[in-house]
Amino acid sequence: MTLTIRPIAPADHDQWLPLWLGYNAFYGRSGDTALDPEITRVTWQRFFDAYEPVHALVAEQDGQLLGLTHYLFHRSTTAIAPNCYLQDLFTSEAARGKGVGRALIEGVYDRARAAGCPRVYWQTQEGNATARLLYDRVAENSGFIVYRKLL
Repeated sequence: MTLTIRPIAPADHDQWLPLWLGYNAFYGRSGDTALDPEITRVTWQRFFDAYEPVHALVAEQDGQLLGLTHYLFHRSTTAIAPNCYLQDLFTSEAARGKGVGRALIEGVYDRARAAGCPRVYWQTQEGNATARLLYDRVAENSGFIVYRKLL
């Protein structure tokens, strides 16, 4: 049983969607606070638009998707090379603790290197202790605090 990290394909939609919904539920975006289905539809379309900087990888084993990661490339005012922002990372409950999350992060690292990005970064909730155990092994906590204002 080999784990494969690969770019998402249009045929993956039916397996990607429950992972995407699970990711959003984890962050409290379900029920009355669920994302508008139009956001999900457009997000899915962006993965296959060559003009979009948004990309997706999936972890697959024996034809089953076990996890996803979405990432994007963007410019910065402090560097010439683009940055890579790992925006979403999620694995099925059955896949947790088995190296799937780490393999997805490494997959993003590989794509970022290939694109000439010297840095991959992401954020997580402070209380996401399980994920932070992994993140502390594969990256450095920058110490930055994120502020936001919904408009």
